[in-house]
Amino acid sequence: MSIGWTRANVFAGLFLGAFMVLPAALFGQASFYQGKTITIVQARQAGGTGDLRVRAQVPFLQKYIPGNPTIVLEFMPGGGGRKAANHVYRTSAPDGLTIGAMTPGFVPSAVLGETGVLYDLDKTIYLGSPDGAAQWVFGTRRELGANNLEKLRAVTGLRVGAQSVGHPIYFTGRLFAYLLGLKDPKFVTGYSTQELDIALQRGEVDGRSNLAETIVLRNFDWIEKRLVDFHAIIEVPKGNQQAHFAKVPELETFAATDKERQVLALLRAFRSTGSPNILPPGTPKDRVQILQEAMRKTFKDPEFHKEFKKLAGDEAAPLMPEELEKAIKGMPRDREVIDFFKTLSGGDPLPAR
Repeated sequence: MSIGWTRANVFAGLFLGAFMVLPAALFGQASFYQGKTITIVQARQAGGTGDLRVRAQVPFLQKYIPGNPTIVLEFMPGGGGRKAANHVYRTSAPDGLTIGAMTPGFVPSAVLGETGVLYDLDKTIYLGSPDGAAQWVFGTRRELGANNLEKLRAVTGLRVGAQSVGHPIYFTGRLFAYLLGLKDPKFVTGYSTQELDIALQRGEVDGRSNLAETIVLRNFDWIEKRLVDFHAIIEVPKGNQQAHFAKVPELETFAATDKERQVLALLRAFRSTGSPNILPPGTPKDRVQILQEAMRKTFKDPEFHKEFKKLAGDEAAPLMPEELEKAIKGMPRDREVIDFFKTLSGGDPLPAR
């Protein structure tokens, strides 16, 4: 037996062994999700735009996760999204079977140091976000008669509705009220998304901040029949216009100081992270990779973009897992601007301007 022949057989044996072991390892990873159920914990109530964005992802994740697991939704509103975020971060088993679908308040609540935040942005595992772009619009009910800025500023004690302190609709409503120069506005919380629409129509509140795509999708008669007067819009990123609100002025045109413009820039940075999909720390690396790759394939699938547009009413603007993590780590952390932002978005009366 020659030495060359022996070496050849050794290499062949090693190759054959690797060939047999690798597929088994890969199959073991892929088959983990077969017959399993993944729970997506949503930091919101059912039925709103955020919920519809998540629902657009579900069939594609199920398609692209090897083993095609069952995916169920669990709703956990509260604390502007903090209740669900804390639950996923601290309580959920890190086994790759629980995904958190956060609100756009997930990042700002942590950066601003809000009370009740028990999660760490730097230790959270990110799967990506479907919506790195948005527009918030501020409107008042037609019966109020405030169809221009002068009339709006003449109203004392305008009741601005929202879900809860810390919710994106709440703090954008506060920023609108401050920069538009409203006179002693009152902020009324405790509504679900749908209840807030009804409250505006019934006159229980006078105005609210809302996502432009939500209005187009769910309350188009507010535009078509002019049931609501729209006063300003926040574009994320700046210049990202919604056709039905193209003539509504951008809120930054009402900013009078650099600090006010920096607050709006911070808000845009917050919102550019969208509605993050997360995993709890300690999730096994192989399962993280499987879920991240499934999310990448979802966001690249043209059919997902069609489904997202159909359900959510706007174009998807996804951030891949690595893009989302980079955006969060690069978030502005200027203390003075953050403190001013906290003052504007908190529960105390708005400061004098």
